[in-house]
Amino acid sequence: MATTPITEQDVQTALKQLTDPNTKTDYVTAKSAKNIKIESNSVGGNNVSVDILLGYPGKSQIEPIRKAVADQLKTLPGVGSVTVNVSIKIVPHAVQRGVKLIPGVKNIIAVASGKGGVGKSTTAVNLALALAAEGASVGILDADIYGPSQPMMLGIAGRPESKDGKSLEPMEAHGLQAMSIGFLIDTETPMVWRGPMVTQALEQLVNETKWRDVDYLVVDLPPGTGDIQLTLAQRVPVTGAVIVTTPQDIALIDARKGLKMFEKVGIPILGIVENMSLHICSKCGHEEHIFGEGGGSRMGTDYNVELLGSLPLDINIRKQADSGKPTVVADPDGRVSEIYRQIARRVAVKIAEKQQDHSAAFPKIVVKNT
Repeated sequence: MATTPITEQDVQTALKQLTDPNTKTDYVTAKSAKNIKIESNSVGGNNVSVDILLGYPGKSQIEPIRKAVADQLKTLPGVGSVTVNVSIKIVPHAVQRGVKLIPGVKNIIAVASGKGGVGKSTTAVNLALALAAEGASVGILDADIYGPSQPMMLGIAGRPESKDGKSLEPMEAHGLQAMSIGFLIDTETPMVWRGPMVTQALEQLVNETKWRDVDYLVVDLPPGTGDIQLTLAQRVPVTGAVIVTTPQDIALIDARKGLKMFEKVGIPILGIVENMSLHICSKCGHEEHIFGEGGGSRMGTDYNVELLGSLPLDINIRKQADSGKPTVVADPDGRVSEIYRQIARRVAVKIAEKQQDHSAAFPKIVVKNT
């Protein structure tokens, strides 16, 4: 006996009741549901197929999302087979007005802190690795000219090559493309440079590195609000910034300054990462808030900015970074790695919600004298 045919509207209504666990928006409103197809089958029912397109890297989320969507569609009366394909497509998003995108780079994430010693570089490299683990093509730029730490954290030695004599090939480690002033100088050589030389070096590292189809370029900034940060704001196309702090009041004072600086120069704040939020004794399991409690959350509330995640004060995070294998690659299934992946997904979702950049679709107009 034939059943009432399923319509595309029926499928959309069913999907509208299902929320993406990462965006907190249903798949129809988010325009993630594509290519809805309904075909009659031999027993009088309807076979349904749909594509779900995610705008953020979520390799670990593909199967749970596919299953949730399939289970939802199976509740439709008269449904036969259900086919759900989940894929990821990352596109460039809007940056500061008047700043052009960098060839080979879709989105740039600046990781900043108001002061040193809060774990910014460790957070930056693990954020980059977590985005890569979720299926994105990722680069990391060490913009801390005076104290480059990414070569050691990524376990990279050697010098970058230049195939054309004009641009530098990025170094590679753990699936990341990487560039740092640390690749170009000896480890013990101090950078005794004034501001203009530092800003020029940053621009060269950004623009003269031959980035290869990077979805996200994570920029590890030096602490503070000086020349490097201003150059980044004025000349580098930044999609958004992540502020790293500890719960300690003295760190939060400077973190607030960093946040306000990005607001002033028109760079959106993607969120706050609270580092060293909790110490768990490795001997007895006692939990202690060494640097205070809830500082990042309060700062987020004060400035209407999301707290992306809180990371514990864990000796293994330090050991793994020092060894050249940061936590996300050293212990991919551990609790801390999962926190980094959650932070990475939230950052990517916040970017996906921003306005897209369509400048690449417009032709370049060149005026020539004939």
